[in-house]
Amino acid sequence: MDKKSCMMASRLQSAMEYLMAYGWSILIVAVVLGALAYLGVFNPIYFAPKANPGSCQVFRPNGAGTSYDINLLGVCNGEMPQYAASFNGGTSYANVISSGFISPSAQISNFAWIDLSATGSAIIEKQGSYGMKVGVQGAMPGQFAGYVWGTNGVCGTFPFTLSLGRWYFVGFTFDGTYLKEYVDGSLYCSITYQESIPQSGNPLALGGPGDADGYVRGMISNVQLYNTSLDSNSVFALYQEGIGGAPIDLQNLVGWWPLNGNANDYSGNGGDGAAVNVVYTNSWTSSYMPP
Repeated sequence: MDKKSCMMASRLQSAMEYLMAYGWSILIVAVVLGALAYLGVFNPIYFAPKANPGSCQVFRPNGAGTSYDINLLGVCNGEMPQYAASFNGGTSYANVISSGFISPSAQISNFAWIDLSATGSAIIEKQGSYGMKVGVQGAMPGQFAGYVWGTNGVCGTFPFTLSLGRWYFVGFTFDGTYLKEYVDGSLYCSITYQESIPQSGNPLALGGPGDADGYVRGMISNVQLYNTSLDSNSVFALYQEGIGGAPIDLQNLVGWWPLNGNANDYSGNGGDGAAVNVVYTNSWTSSYMPP
């Protein structure tokens, strides 16, 4: 073997010895980096300031149900929450006090941020009145449904399919005639919907089966309920605020459940929730992209 071949063989042997000695270390580092990336540690929002539970709330000096002289109190600059509510798809839910501030034939708007890991779930529901669901009561799997009493409100040609494992801003408005469904601030469905909103003594269920339609498996954050039909500009503005956004119409706000560490109602209307088997997790950022 000539000198050049000997040198190449020597280098190859040194390289193999290096890989044998340090290969496992390199593999372990690669696995750790991959795991951190999966958990969202390298996502800039992982390091962004997070709002403490209850850091922003509505102040009603004249009591629950009043709609004058009200304002936001605390740090309300749209900081992302520390926690999101995680539901296990079988036994976790939160029942909140039934608010009497929505009357028959009234208008309504209902919005929330969701990150689901399975379809067929009731996101928010007041039995016999109103709510939001995914892939239930006639909806195709992955489709979002808003409804107000009676018939399910899914459009027959609904053009949007929700993907699992990412955050969406979903909700609907009802003005007494038209039911409009929104995903990420955009209108995706509008149908004529001649229904009234009846009163009901049943509690409002978050993530649980108000009508036995299935439990949520995934996360829910920032649930907002209004007794008015928000226009499209207001809906888009809510979406642009992001997952930590405050309510946009305080005078018509009925309930506000950020689900940031608890199931309390921060609308000033006293609709605090009782959570069962709900986990408040700070590992929600990996699947969230700011608007």
